[in-house]
Amino acid sequence: MLRAVFFDLDGTLLPMDENLFVNTYFGLLYQKIKDHGYEKETLISTIWKGTKAMYANTGEKSNEEAFWQVFENVYGKEKLKDKFLFDEFYANEFNNVKDICEDNPLAKKIVKYAKDKVGTVILSTNPIFPRLATIERASFVGLGENDFDYITSYEDCFHAKPNPEYFKDILKKFNLQPNEVILFGNNDYEDYACAKACGIDCYLVGDHIIEHKDMNITYPKIRMDEVIQVIDREMQKRK
Repeated sequence: MLRAVFFDLDGTLLPMDENLFVNTYFGLLYQKIKDHGYEKETLISTIWKGTKAMYANTGEKSNEEAFWQVFENVYGKEKLKDKFLFDEFYANEFNNVKDICEDNPLAKKIVKYAKDKVGTVILSTNPIFPRLATIERASFVGLGENDFDYITSYEDCFHAKPNPEYFKDILKKFNLQPNEVILFGNNDYEDYACAKACGIDCYLVGDHIIEHKDMNITYPKIRMDEVIQVIDREMQKRK
């Protein structure tokens, strides 16, 4: 029986060029905090180090704690007082990344259909951003936190993709078996391979699929307007 549908966000429900997104995001963040003693190259390097720490997280701390520990190691404990600047950024200036994202008029319809037909719908975006930043990005395609039963974020996750423990944590939280779930994503490593390692079937969706040529894997690829058909087919298959 199909009991849950997981959706990735960036590049999936929210179409985007992820390299352009990252560059725009860094530029906006730097403009926000540059007058508070931050040099651009060091800031970007620190964010990447913090991101790698979240990727490498083995569950002893939240991803949020892993990130800010790196930040403290680079800038010193006294700079943790500036966390409010980052919170302000995600509540305000971060909204401007919408300008480089694409629209997805089907997003709301697809998520509602999954909720009505299947039951549990989870926004399984890589939890390397604060919850506020993820909710903000979801809003770019008309989605809100009430559209999902759970949204993964760095505050309450202890692993990140491509670590299969990330998906195992969600399965455990909702008392789900892998064969009761399907995932729609856009990354052959962080979504498809990671989910398959847990026994979760995954479809890669849309025009922004990220492939790692060294993976040498094949995967089911669909258009956004085929997602509802796939949900119906998977429901029939798993009756």
